[in-house]
Amino acid sequence: MNNDKIKIQFLGAAGTVTGSKFLVTAFGKKILIDCGLFQGLKELRQLNWQPLAVSAKTIDIVLLTHAHLDHTGYLPLLVKHGFKGTINGTSPTLQIAEIILKDSAKIQEEDAIRANKFHYSKHKPALPLYGLPEVENTLPLFQQQPLNEWIGINEHIRYRFRYNGHIIGATFIELQIGDKTIVFSGDIGREIDPLLYPPEKPEKADVLFIEATYGNRLHPAEPAINSLEQLINRCAARNGTIIIPSFSVERTQLLMYLFWQLKKTRKIPGIPIYMDSPMGRNVLEVFHHNTEWHKLSPDECFEMCNTIKRIKGVDETYALAEDNNPKIIIAGSGMAAGGRVLTYFERYLGDKNATILWVGFQAEGTRGRALLDGATEIKMRGRFYPVKAHIENIEGLSGHADQNGLVDWMNKLTSMPEKIFIVHSEEEGAKGLQEKIREIYKWDSEIPVLNQETNLN
Repeated sequence: MNNDKIKIQFLGAAGTVTGSKFLVTAFGKKILIDCGLFQGLKELRQLNWQPLAVSAKTIDIVLLTHAHLDHTGYLPLLVKHGFKGTINGTSPTLQIAEIILKDSAKIQEEDAIRANKFHYSKHKPALPLYGLPEVENTLPLFQQQPLNEWIGINEHIRYRFRYNGHIIGATFIELQIGDKTIVFSGDIGREIDPLLYPPEKPEKADVLFIEATYGNRLHPAEPAINSLEQLINRCAARNGTIIIPSFSVERTQLLMYLFWQLKKTRKIPGIPIYMDSPMGRNVLEVFHHNTEWHKLSPDECFEMCNTIKRIKGVDETYALAEDNNPKIIIAGSGMAAGGRVLTYFERYLGDKNATILWVGFQAEGTRGRALLDGATEIKMRGRFYPVKAHIENIEGLSGHADQNGLVDWMNKLTSMPEKIFIVHSEEEGAKGLQEKIREIYKWDSEIPVLNQETNLN
């Protein structure tokens, strides 16, 4: 291959939401944009155990758009398989990535121990995908980079990170290779967000990678805080416990903020609110130490945290689960793939007075999607549990831009990109955004498939 040729390999988030990995090869360098885990359907999760289509040893550098597990969760395996380059991101992204990776490793280790103890895995023995030692080997490769500054990889390639909302630290990436600019959207935030500033927009993109998580949907017009108020009051009237599975990064902090506001104005009952997510607690510290990335003042952060009771040890989790008094519990994880929320599910899924409230995107194949689709029983930790609790959903809390937001994010581009790749989406979202782009801009776009290779020139 000639040095001035650019090759793209879609190693993840192609035809699915999760597993973001895009490999760019040009001028003798291999650059991996994001390095995420596949989540959801079993056939997707099994891909995490398969070797990458390229050797990890040959990759020179990783650039991270943000810290979510589906964008960073494969990093320990990349390092385990021989990657020795640097892993670059903004300061909050790397701080949160460390929290997320340690939490992911701990959950996998605990799940493997439990599966072996109770013999509900077909693998003998069940093993974690990776553990804390692999994470510790990964962290020394982290290299913090600033916003809005061009950083050279070699004389022909440079990149920069630009603010993108979504979660604290999140960016889109502009990658200049020769005379071409390739833009990777990462996950695009919302124009109006209680905690975060509006995303910046690219002005130039010869090649554009754009996410389409909500590519076929619009967020409700009603403010999310109003929907939350109405739903909490309705559920509280049953005198039951409300369980909110929540993503530990940004969504948990957003919920804490909204509950703080509702409690201050006495718009919801005075029942206690708990946050049970070790990772969520750690992310609060990132908010405290990176105030330039969000709208909250230090005093507001302090007051918000004092409104919500934070659970620490697992003994407190078990005690709270057995407490029969009405309460609201925000617990990880957001799609109920693991974490402490499962302990509350074991206790409350069969309680007809309880409510399970979903507040974010539920990928295909997850427990969250199954419950939203009306499942009457759910398998957890080797057992099946009947579902009698009320299942509720608020869509307006998502940290993703909807179809209008995605289309508007492109409106500063001064010319039509040569290629547009729609990624990070299930089929309906990708096709919905593709049609909208054609309608608004008259631009063609492509929906790539997993492991597709494309030469750009």
